[in-house]
Amino acid sequence: MKTRAIVINQYGGADQLVEETVELPALEANQVVVKVKATSVNPIDWKLREGYLSQMMPWDFPIILGWDVAGEIVEVGDQVTNWQVGDQVFARPETTRFGTYADYTIVDDHLLAKKPENISFEAAAAVPLAGLTAYQALFTHGHLKAGEKVLIHAGAGGVGMFAIQLAKNAGAEVITTASAKNHEWLKELGADQVIDYHTTDFSEVLTDIDLVFDTMGGEIQAKSFKVLKPESGRLISIVGTPILELAKEYNILLAKSIWLNPDGGQLQQLAEWLQSGELKSVMGETFPLTAEGVKEAHRLSETHHAQGKIVLTNTSNAN
Repeated sequence: MKTRAIVINQYGGADQLVEETVELPALEANQVVVKVKATSVNPIDWKLREGYLSQMMPWDFPIILGWDVAGEIVEVGDQVTNWQVGDQVFARPETTRFGTYADYTIVDDHLLAKKPENISFEAAAAVPLAGLTAYQALFTHGHLKAGEKVLIHAGAGGVGMFAIQLAKNAGAEVITTASAKNHEWLKELGADQVIDYHTTDFSEVLTDIDLVFDTMGGEIQAKSFKVLKPESGRLISIVGTPILELAKEYNILLAKSIWLNPDGGQLQQLAEWLQSGELKSVMGETFPLTAEGVKEAHRLSETHHAQGKIVLTNTSNAN
């Protein structure tokens, strides 16, 4: 089937984003077509647009970016049994060149979760990639337990705001870094302590941290080893391979870089917490799913100062 989509035909700046009609691949037996009501922007989108991931993902053009979707199923493959046309769903699809900046996108059925009834498509679209990243960093890889101390860098970002809530709900003591204007908000989300990175060096005021969730890399990551509990401390990074010499020097149990694994079962768990109110989706700015809207959204994401998730709403699929 054909779909309107926002694509890139070569790597480069936000000006490479253009609207085109794209032919989607044939629907496989275990896949569904989702009518996209909303999607969201993640750093992987513009990093891929710039060409930073071209060796890891050597795709042909045109490339449709975007790997979050909330919408309605309009077609199901022959072997799909758990989902039907009309179901309202959200997902973090597989990472392919046919992303979600489009009117229609294809999703493997095992990656779908039921959209919580109490939130909008836009709020749902803000969750999958960032929410699953936070969940997997804290629990699948970080093995966070009740009573432990976790330091989450950049708590006001898309991943950080989910990590704060998930860690707090798991019974951990939650410490995060953010500029002063976000302190009250992050405490409302569940942070026990918020450190202003403009005025305070976290590595000089913290000790005996059980888990560091590194969303920054570089010098921030390097300093993080100093605050971890020797022998049992863990560092999980989503932005760069940890310096193993430092892990050795500070006698850290675990230091690893992770890449998100799309998981419909975990997303369904997040959906249940969203439905019960234990987890909140926090949207920042919303832009239309048009070439101009996506350009603006990318430019905002690239500043690293967006509060909450940047969402793209598809007005052409409003009905």
